[in-house]
Amino acid sequence: MDEGRGEIHPLFRGAPTSTEYRKLRKRLVREVRSAIDTYGMVRPGDRWLVCLSGGKDSYTLLAILHELQWRGVLPVDLLACNLDQGQPGFPATVLPAFLTDRGVAHRIEYQDTYSIVMDKIAPGGTMCSLCSRLRRGNLYRIAREEGCAAVVLGHHRDDILETFFMNLFHGGRLAAMPPKLLNEEGDLTVLRPLAFVSEADCEHFARAMGYPIIPCDLCGSQEGLQRVQVKRLLDEWEARTPGRRQVMFRALMNVRPSHLADPCLFDFAALMGAAQPTAAMPAGSDGQTSLDLPPPLLLNGADSPDMKAVRQDG
Repeated sequence: MDEGRGEIHPLFRGAPTSTEYRKLRKRLVREVRSAIDTYGMVRPGDRWLVCLSGGKDSYTLLAILHELQWRGVLPVDLLACNLDQGQPGFPATVLPAFLTDRGVAHRIEYQDTYSIVMDKIAPGGTMCSLCSRLRRGNLYRIAREEGCAAVVLGHHRDDILETFFMNLFHGGRLAAMPPKLLNEEGDLTVLRPLAFVSEADCEHFARAMGYPIIPCDLCGSQEGLQRVQVKRLLDEWEARTPGRRQVMFRALMNVRPSHLADPCLFDFAALMGAAQPTAAMPAGSDGQTSLDLPPPLLLNGADSPDMKAVRQDG
């Protein structure tokens, strides 16, 4: 890094000077840039709405995007956005103060979607799905109002893997969070530049920077959620075999439709080997070649006439 040019951005004010931190920051920059290049996320001159929840992931996303912009490899305009959804206990002043202090262009929007969710979801029910849909709708609206071409989310590699296994175990489909997606209306792109970044690295970076992290459990306990259960399963696998998450993520980038079972994705019906010459077979009474096959067995347990004859002759 070119330290002679001073701090990259006020977001990095007070950054640690340890070798460990420098390596982490360099790795984050490399992985985010790689995801952006791999999935063709950049269209020069666009404006990106960078969604900031106040969690470790969105702080990491915001900081690394500003570093890439400073380096001249991200030729887009960045606008941070926080959607205050009216959750009880949400510290509404934390993010505005932080963003103003760090010189980050931002918009803070208040929409009480929490009350809607509480009204629609029965006590004890899972609120995340409806809450997420309402949040996404508002973010799309804000992006349009601000002239943004992309909505940028802080989902990382582990989020993508968890979604894949949730769909596998509970949804009956092979699907995850794509790093790049066009919305249904076709006017906004949803981007996930942290697609190659581990959750652990986001955690270490945000903590090292001392960012004011807002907890994601303001709605109450989430211990019974399917995502929490899948996360625990992946944690156990990773503990037994370090590096397994990365191997599984690489599998999502190495899909072989011919080795799955979706006839809409691969034309199995047209898959035929070359015809092989066969030995001459005796002709039947109809002049066609016939095969001397054993008599059929009936599934209901009854014998065919030919099988009865075989039993009697025996």
